[in-house]
Amino acid sequence: MREAAAEIELAELSQRLGELPILDVRRPEEFDGTRGAPCDPRQGHIPGASNLPVEELIALDTAAVHVRLGLPPGAELVVYCHVGSRSHVAAQLLRGLGYEARNYAGSWHEWSRTELPAET
Repeated sequence: MREAAAEIELAELSQRLGELPILDVRRPEEFDGTRGAPCDPRQGHIPGASNLPVEELIALDTAAVHVRLGLPPGAELVVYCHVGSRSHVAAQLLRGLGYEARNYAGSWHEWSRTELPAET
């Protein structure tokens, strides 16, 4: 995979919302909005995202990752967190397992500042 395709920007993600699988690698309380970062104007997660904290992802073996994601190797997916650092690690790990994982570097910090939908 080309390095340029390793990230996704807000514009493309918002246009493809509902089409791309999205993985939020924050802690469950960040994902559900009960204990998100106080710097964010909104709490919650991107609509349709599933949650698998990066610490859990790292601890899983390859077969368990495939089961948890419910996606075949080679599938395209988007990974995000709060500011893009945990999701960067997760995307690298997932690319190593054969997924076309793209990091949304703006992550929740950026998304929460838009008028785009959010779920809690």
